Formats: sequence, C-alpha cells, structure tokens
Amino acid sequence: MDKKLDEQYYRQLLELQQLDFALVELTLYLDTHPNDMQALQQFNQLAQQRQQCANQFEMQYGPLMQFGHSYSKYPWQWVESPWPWQV
Repeated sequence: MDKKLDEQYYRQLLELQQLDFALVELTLYLDTHPNDMQALQQFNQLAQQRQQCANQFEMQYGPLMQFGHSYSKYPWQWVESPWPWQV
C-alpha cells in the first residue's frame, strides 16, 4: 500500500472501531433501559452506519470477519495480510 492508501485504510478502520465501541456501549445501556426509544433509535442508526462502513472497507481492502460473516473476492483474500486485527 502506498502512503495515501495507508492513511485511508487506518482512517476507515478507526471509524469502524469507533462505531463498534459506541454500539457496545449502547448495547450495555439498552440491556438495562430497554424502553429508551431514543437510545434504541441511535443504536439502529449506528448499526446501519457500521454496516455501510464495513461494506465499503471490505470492498476496498478485503474481509473483516471470517466464518461466513464477510465475502471474499477471487482469489481467496484470507491469505493476504495484514488482517484488521493485526494492525
């Protein structure tokens, strides 16, 4: 990857991590406040945003998750590194 791609790769990966953090926190909150409509709406909005962000990342850089949670282009992309959890 050239420097510009590296910056974009890490920026998108950081955005995914931030969305995941917010979704975990909202999940914990909603476990104890299941009737909070505003929190539920925020959770659903962030879940949709996360899905879009993950799809865009995977189209550019390859799969994020294994075991059928992410598609792979041809040839099989899991032999390419670094994997998202290695950076």
